[in-house]
Amino acid sequence: MAFKDTGKTLVEPEVAIHQSRITLTSRNVKSLEKACADLIRGAKEKNLKVKGPVRMPSKTLRITARKTPCGEGSKTWDQFQIRIHKCLIVLLKLLNRSLLSALNQV
Repeated sequence: MAFKDTGKTLVEPEVAIHQSRITLTSRNVKSLEKACADLIRGAKEKNLKVKGPVRMPSKTLRITARKTPCGEGSKTWDQFQIRIHKCLIVLLKLLNRSLLSALNQV
């Protein structure tokens, strides 16, 4: 199958997109949500486009350990766990080609 020549040429856009990806991690969901909200509010005040917050799956880390330190006595076990919550925020900023080329030369 051959491509048809439409006579149109591809033109590069004059605006480039600078993307910053921020990952926040915490053991406390409430503090993580507050930090996400503060970050998004600050980005919107500076006229940045924001994607997110995207909540990633929580990791549950478990450790099973013997209760007795010496190993004698009845075999009783303790289970400890920690939950790690993660959130992803993407900030987008539009840059002109002239500004982008000036940044690349530095």
